[in-house]
Amino acid sequence: MAGIYLGYSGHIELERTSNNSPIYSQLDPEDVNPSRKRFSLDQGAESLISGDRIEIATSDGTNLQLVSGHSYPDWMGYCHVDAVGGIYLYNNYQSAINGEATDALTLVTPSAAQDIVVSIARDRFRCIGNVREYSITTSRETVDVSTLGEEFRRNYTNGMISGQGQLVCLWDYEAARCKDQSVTYPHYLSQLVLRTKLGGAFKGRFFLNATDEPYIWYEALCIVSNVAMNFSPTEPITSSIDFVTTGPVELKMGMPEEALLQENNFYMLQEDDESRILLDS
Repeated sequence: MAGIYLGYSGHIELERTSNNSPIYSQLDPEDVNPSRKRFSLDQGAESLISGDRIEIATSDGTNLQLVSGHSYPDWMGYCHVDAVGGIYLYNNYQSAINGEATDALTLVTPSAAQDIVVSIARDRFRCIGNVREYSITTSRETVDVSTLGEEFRRNYTNGMISGQGQLVCLWDYEAARCKDQSVTYPHYLSQLVLRTKLGGAFKGRFFLNATDEPYIWYEALCIVSNVAMNFSPTEPITSSIDFVTTGPVELKMGMPEEALLQENNFYMLQEDDESRILLDS
């Protein structure tokens, strides 16, 4: 007798990514406030979201004068963005989400203006909390791109889109925990669609079964195309997030691969000439 699977054991994981559109800015001495551990960008700060893992690098390859004790051309870590666009830097995701100034890295004032490039760095997959339901369509011919802006429509109607879907979450703006890991809150997806420089891209894993081996899931690169907030008296606030894929949708089975991270959240490399990233398979 064949088994019947009920939709109780699935969940969604999200990896932050970007559309390869970094932020170019000039970091002036007056942009950095070491006493408050805070700095600002001339433009593009609205595209950064608290919890993003970012890379800040100088355009000319000189040492970046920003983080105290860091004498390299680039720095990688997590950021927190306050209500007025001020940026705080952290070594780990949870501290960046909390945004406590006492936990932020100490900054230094640059001796002169520096041209810098800010980009989203590859991060680990994180579970999305409070997911109520989701759907994913893998038929190329029935993809609906009418809800996208003109720029997205031009980029993704020429055979690149291979799927679309929707997920419904109980809306929450605070981070919690999910399956013993840090969770991405649904409010993040509402912020993601508003990005103007880095775009609303993410890599998603949509699990059908994640309780017993083998795990079964869809994996795809996606772009958030629409976010709707649903309000009803006496009912929980929900978010409906529509997305389209920007590449093949893969159906996988087994155990998801994860990069092993050190205590400072940087990748652990194999000690040989290839310097490969070790994977936890």
